[in-house]
Amino acid sequence: MTDFRDLRIAIIGAGKLTRANDVSTSPGTEDTDVEDHAGMGGLGTALAFAKKGFKNINVYETASNLGFVGAGIQMPPNVVRILDHLGCWEEIEKEATDVKETSIRQGSTGEELAHVFMPDMREKYGFPHCTGHRSSLAGGLYNGCLKEPAIKFNFVTSLVKVLSWGPKPRILLKSRAQDEPFEVEADILLASDGIKSVTRTQMLSELGLTSEEEDTGQAAYRIMLHRDQMKGDSEMLALLDCDTVVRWIGERRHIIAYPVSGHTIYNLSTAHPDTNFAGATNATYTTRGEKKAMFEVFGTFCPLVHRMLDLVPEGEVCEWKLRIHKTLPTWVHGSAALLGDACHATLPHLSQGAAMAIEDGAVLAECVSRIPADKLDDAETVTKTLKVFEMLRKPYTSTLVDLASHSGRVLHLGEGKAKEERDRLFRDNGKSGVVPDKWASPDVQKMTYSHDCVKEVIEKFDEVFASIA
Repeated sequence: MTDFRDLRIAIIGAGKLTRANDVSTSPGTEDTDVEDHAGMGGLGTALAFAKKGFKNINVYETASNLGFVGAGIQMPPNVVRILDHLGCWEEIEKEATDVKETSIRQGSTGEELAHVFMPDMREKYGFPHCTGHRSSLAGGLYNGCLKEPAIKFNFVTSLVKVLSWGPKPRILLKSRAQDEPFEVEADILLASDGIKSVTRTQMLSELGLTSEEEDTGQAAYRIMLHRDQMKGDSEMLALLDCDTVVRWIGERRHIIAYPVSGHTIYNLSTAHPDTNFAGATNATYTTRGEKKAMFEVFGTFCPLVHRMLDLVPEGEVCEWKLRIHKTLPTWVHGSAALLGDACHATLPHLSQGAAMAIEDGAVLAECVSRIPADKLDDAETVTKTLKVFEMLRKPYTSTLVDLASHSGRVLHLGEGKAKEERDRLFRDNGKSGVVPDKWASPDVQKMTYSHDCVKEVIEKFDEVFASIA
């Protein structure tokens, strides 16, 4: 083999891009699978490798098709930069909301604690900060993949186990289309199989390492309200028609909300104490909830919040456990690497989960394309190349995961001096360059939104590669 474009790339996808447990959706609760970041990561990775000229890219998905549903999602400038580079942003942007400001409010009274204006995202970072429907983002990536003859989707196909990690990885797959499992050999194996990653579990086990789950103590409801449901309430319509992200905060809980799908849907995502999953003996991530219980969780919140929650149809409340893992000891073994939620799952409070997964794919494609022609079959060089990916991404993603957790703790403060100081900083409206809600904080935005992950590879690859023993 003399051309990196001939390398066979195998991508293990999330399994599903629809909601967990195959729960049916309705206008009130079109929610998303807990592994949706992994789905975005797999699609983004496939498209990134195709754009670099790779000719043989296989994506293995458990689902029978990529029937996209889901809740809202934020698309900050750092991921829009990648989507634009991949050639799919124009389609996605058509239904996106260009965020201009954020309002942070006291949950119990609706009183505004801070109002941070963000009118100059494009000017500052070259790209907008948008919100949209997950189906628009995933659909845009998928449509981009369909235009690339190098990408082949293998549906109803799940990973049984990794038979060999290198020098040519071999995997055992099971397809519902045939009775017996079958083997596939690749040159590079990339696992974007989500927070419940089968690949990660096996990789670490065979290395004598463990993956330790970190209990967040948090769960979430995800709700989507359509314009027809909100049309009789002028206060709700004002939220739907604006370009503002709103966060209602209270002790140990909050709600973040924004318009999506061309201002036709209002998306609400919550974070609140985990009571339904805490005692679970298995890895259940989703449960059918009760509307009464949801109202009890946000019983102290203001009437506007109550009116929106009341629009969710009875019997169609679903709750998600918010799970993360502690920093993994490695993302790479042989000619295989983990990406996205499989290696750096995060709480949603910084709105960077899907962005980081898509960035991972772009960085991997850039790194692998730099393997010299005479080293394409050299196992050590392939492993070191994948380690460059890990070394470039792990410090950055770990910082964002920690910031998301920190932001959640600050947002959920109860009465006391710490909350008083937080609210004082909120009233400054970001003029000092710092906002307690790190998602809205100018200093964190500058660090994150200006980050060009592909440029970093171009500038640092040789130096990092040379540093690896």
